[in-house]
Amino acid sequence: MRRLKDILSGIYVGFIAILLYAPILVLIVLSFNDSRSRVTWGGFTFKWYATLFSNGQILDALLTTVVLALGSSAIAVLIGVPGALGIHAMSKKKYNFFMGLTNIPMLNADIVTGIALMLWFVHFIPLGFGSVLLAHITFNIPYVILSVMPRIQQMNVSVYEATRDLGAGPVYSFFKVLLPEMMPGIISGFFMAFTMSMDDFVITYFTKGAGVNTLSTMIYGQIRKGIKPEMYALSTLIFIAVSIILIVVNNISDKRKTVTSDNGIERI
Repeated sequence: MRRLKDILSGIYVGFIAILLYAPILVLIVLSFNDSRSRVTWGGFTFKWYATLFSNGQILDALLTTVVLALGSSAIAVLIGVPGALGIHAMSKKKYNFFMGLTNIPMLNADIVTGIALMLWFVHFIPLGFGSVLLAHITFNIPYVILSVMPRIQQMNVSVYEATRDLGAGPVYSFFKVLLPEMMPGIISGFFMAFTMSMDDFVITYFTKGAGVNTLSTMIYGQIRKGIKPEMYALSTLIFIAVSIILIVVNNISDKRKTVTSDNGIERI
């Protein structure tokens, strides 16, 4: 009975894995297809990868997307971490109120957020890279706060208070006590914000203005004429890069969890 249960569980997990990764596998295969057709195999080739790195339009969109994601994520961390600390220090009533406000941008429809930000920006600043950056910072901050908040709630506040009682300044205590404790949440929040920024289309579309293109808006513009095979190659490279980053981060996390002190007690 237990063996049957294990077999059925394996089949179920395998089915879910196929649903998740079969489209990505098809994308990877198409990136090596010599034919532009998605239904005809024209032979194995690397020419789309070579063409990718000679296509200035795609490279410009990639650079804009990466700079936008890195910049908005970093600024969101700088704003979100102090925000999370401030919310945590509030009374229960204020804490619940501000946490509710933090969740609204995540639950709100992207099209509503995009149109609202567009109407706001056109009255104050011209639409362009700056407006897109501000828009991405806006929807990234909640992800940082919600990623950092659990780490703050798990912290031992007595350690911070002890360092202050021993004469350490607030800045020193923050960087030596609070920041290391919050770092896993900060890293998670940064990567979450980075991923959401890389993936966003709707808000970017409404706030970008003319002359600014990200990968998502470029792909949308190619749908009518047909997506170029170079985009398959680029998507494959992005998937490989993300997979490598996840493997490295998970290995580092596992090593930290298995590091033991001299007396054999596990140290996280």
